[in-house]
Amino acid sequence: MAVTIRLRRDGAKNSPYYRIVVADKHSPRDGKFLELIGTYDPKKKDDNSSVKLDRADHWIKNGALPSDTVRSLLKRARAKAAKAETATA
Repeated sequence: MAVTIRLRRDGAKNSPYYRIVVADKHSPRDGKFLELIGTYDPKKKDDNSSVKLDRADHWIKNGALPSDTVRSLLKRARAKAAKAETATA
């Protein structure tokens, strides 16, 4: 089974809200998924996403491929986590 990490659209018309899910590559965009690992709200300005980085790393280590948008969200989340870690140290 080919697994991918991608966005699943939720929310009302003209008010999108996305969930970051791990799903089979061949399932529909809003269809079945294996695990919910985060959220993304493009309407918010600053802190508009949250991701469980440990679960994302687990799935990537086991062969899941993130979509381009999810890859950029993971990169931003890792930078935010590193910044928070250095601020507390």
